[in-house]
Amino acid sequence: MPVPAPVYRPRNPIQTPYYRCVEDHLETLEQVYEDRFERTYGFFRPHVRKVMERYLDCGNLLNGFARIKCEDCGHEYLLAFSCKRRHFCPSCHQKRVVEFGEWLCQNVIKAVPHRHFVFGIPKILRRYFLYDRRLLLELSRCIWESLKIYYQYCMPGKNSVPGTTIAIQTFGDFLGFNPHGHVLITDGSFPEKGLFKVAPAVRLKYLEKIFRSKVISLLLSKGKITPDYINLLKSWKHSGFQVFCGPRIHPRKKEAMENLARYIIRASFSQERMTYLPEESRIIYRSKDKRQEKAFDALDWLAAMCSHIPDQREQMVRYYGFYSNVSRGIRQKANEDALIPCILEPDENKKPNQKWARLIQKIYEVDPLACPQCQGLMRIISIIEDQEVIDKILGHLGLWKNNQRPPPKPKSLEIQIDSSDSQLPFYEEAFDQDFEVSADYPTV
Repeated sequence: MPVPAPVYRPRNPIQTPYYRCVEDHLETLEQVYEDRFERTYGFFRPHVRKVMERYLDCGNLLNGFARIKCEDCGHEYLLAFSCKRRHFCPSCHQKRVVEFGEWLCQNVIKAVPHRHFVFGIPKILRRYFLYDRRLLLELSRCIWESLKIYYQYCMPGKNSVPGTTIAIQTFGDFLGFNPHGHVLITDGSFPEKGLFKVAPAVRLKYLEKIFRSKVISLLLSKGKITPDYINLLKSWKHSGFQVFCGPRIHPRKKEAMENLARYIIRASFSQERMTYLPEESRIIYRSKDKRQEKAFDALDWLAAMCSHIPDQREQMVRYYGFYSNVSRGIRQKANEDALIPCILEPDENKKPNQKWARLIQKIYEVDPLACPQCQGLMRIISIIEDQEVIDKILGHLGLWKNNQRPPPKPKSLEIQIDSSDSQLPFYEEAFDQDFEVSADYPTV
């Protein structure tokens, strides 16, 4: 007998510990953020509030859904709309990660050797990027200029530039603010049309010095540091600037390249590594290797999460050199993009853009358009957005109450008592120090 295909079950984020943590503490976080977290993470950005609110509505049938029906047996289910918030909603960001990996490998990456670089900065300089997120774009440019100078020195030539994709990440293993750049770069350059010249072995010591100079010059020009501060940095035996270079990636290792493309824009956290203790308002978060774990107050954890949410229209991935938008546009206009490189066989067919069903199938290895009853083909038959129709359908199916968010918890207010005009003695003076409660007195 054939093995039945795995059944796709629409997610229910409301049941996840992460969702419950956000729902339980969002209002309190906004109330206490200025006094408790602003000094550590900067002001509470309005866009962050919108992202968190949209996440709480993600996957909720009350906000609209698609009706999906099997063409063969008539089986039907409802698929709730998603919030499409990056870097905060685990499901929506994961779809974006998969889509980006496929798009980058199909539309940008050429069939030539590549390398993976990581550029890091000292802890003492990270706070400048935390309080001014515009510097993250400048950090990306510093990385590109460092690589450009280094590669042109190694491979002289007027048009000798590599193709570079740079993704800026701001998080470490336990959500600490750690701005650094992940780079996918051709291991060589394109000196002439149709030719690719492989680069010599990388000498990280020289590349690190160039990068350090670029970042220090940037912060000095922006008025963030002084010449005396620079002299202090240069006096350290270990500057704190780091450059990592991975092994050469062969052009035929397409799966490895796609996995790496996903890795450079991964989310700042993993739901599988967190445990939420609602009674204690605590989060237990485990390291990637599962050897370490750290306990957070729930508000502390959410505040740290907020520092990694990009602003609206803030681009965390940029393309330079041979992979820049301008260079790719010029080649596509001249019908030359498919001709490069000539030393290796290019892909014959270009896969179409992967939509919702394809992404779900790739992430969870289950086809959401395969009928769980007869394995027939299902299709979207309608999109429901009218609130009256939504309520009617969910009420008919008995799903309306199940998808309601509970009302916010009432906030207890501190009552300040002014007894200055009272004629009664202050309570500490009303009893002598030897007062004891009788054993017969009822206790709560």
